[in-house]
Amino acid sequence: MSNLVSTSIAADPDIIAQLLADKRSINTKRAYQKDLKDFFNHTFEQPPSQELIAEFLQLERFTAIAIVLKYKSQLITRGLKEATVNRRLSAIKSLVNFANKIGHCEWNLNQVQGEQVQAYRDTTGVNLQAIKAMLGIPNQETINGKRDYAILRLLWDNALRRSEVVRTNVSDFDIHSRSLLILGKGRGTQKTSISLSHPTIAAIQAWLDTRKDPPAHYPLFISLAPGSYGQRLNNNFIYKLVDHVAKEVGIPKQMSPHRIRHSAITAALDATNGNVRKVQKLSRHKKIDTLMKYDDNRLDVQGEITDLLSNIL
Repeated sequence: MSNLVSTSIAADPDIIAQLLADKRSINTKRAYQKDLKDFFNHTFEQPPSQELIAEFLQLERFTAIAIVLKYKSQLITRGLKEATVNRRLSAIKSLVNFANKIGHCEWNLNQVQGEQVQAYRDTTGVNLQAIKAMLGIPNQETINGKRDYAILRLLWDNALRRSEVVRTNVSDFDIHSRSLLILGKGRGTQKTSISLSHPTIAAIQAWLDTRKDPPAHYPLFISLAPGSYGQRLNNNFIYKLVDHVAKEVGIPKQMSPHRIRHSAITAALDATNGNVRKVQKLSRHKKIDTLMKYDDNRLDVQGEITDLLSNIL
């Protein structure tokens, strides 16, 4: 039975390729491919071939669990963060579950538990003065400056994630309805319409005016570098842009696109007196509990209770 199944796997198209094809997110595909390669390289000292995958999937259940637990221990010893450990375990579990679903594996890894992660430890971001200073850095008299300013406005005014910015196309921007279609996190290929502020609309339009009517299917934000002119910007560019602008204005805290998002959400909670329902429309978090964490950090609830305990002695 085991040899028959192993032969069947070897005869099939790449099972990892099948698994990744089942995932919508490009980032998930890349991460899982990297994580599975790491697992097989460190566990079996060779990259994941069809034969090796078949051998792993046909191991006796408890042997497989022991191997994965040992790998988890190695990840921790290597000093990887809890979230990274969990993602790599998730990739292995997804491979096993997918193989089980198509009849190539008879066990699962439910007994392998991930590490406990404390999400959103620091959600405060930076203050409004710092954000205002950052927005003043791009030279809006230049093409590069017009593009960079429009990107920064989207990161702040709409608390967008960097992936949501780079995946937009020219056709997603509608100046008449003051809206932009974005591919939100966990939404697959279904686009969400968000409303834009007047300054953001003006910034995007000023950027598009420099491009002489680009086709609707072209990326909204493109590279202006000689070697990659016209190509869609990637996540790394947005990260470097924010990091550069933050350093230009002397912000001591390590800045990133997501820290601007933290700053925007925290400022929105301040401006609405903690109305998490309203702010959820901006942040697009699926769970209100996530925003409650932002609100608790904003108000320093823990510090308030600590002071209360101190004062009653």
